[in-house]
Amino acid sequence: MTSSLEYNGDLHCTLTHLLSGVTIVTDAPPDNQGRGEAFSPTDLCATSLAACMLTTMAIRIRDRGIRIDGARAEVNKIMSSDPRRIRRIEVRLMMPANNYSEADKKLLEHIADTCPVALSLHPELEQAVTFVW
Repeated sequence: MTSSLEYNGDLHCTLTHLLSGVTIVTDAPPDNQGRGEAFSPTDLCATSLAACMLTTMAIRIRDRGIRIDGARAEVNKIMSSDPRRIRRIEVRLMMPANNYSEADKKLLEHIADTCPVALSLHPELEQAVTFVW
């Protein structure tokens, strides 16, 4: 098993990563009866896309001498209401100043676009990714 979850009441859940014991608490968002006191499940989904992009880039370039230490991401999640779902995830990846070649940039962009989370999301969910070099 990967994780276990417990519903705590008042629209809060505690998620436990079984290998590490690390926990995350979720809350429903304010626009869906929650108080926004923590990540919502859809926030985690959107944020996981950016985390997967950065992690997968780091894995794939590790042996190529390309560094992305200090790279940052900003995520914006846009919902639709009928049905209620994530309609669009905007990811802005700010890359550290490393004099990347055009080939390096193309490789990193391809890795981000094909990370496991990106490939697992429904094709109707728009993924808008911007790199800031």
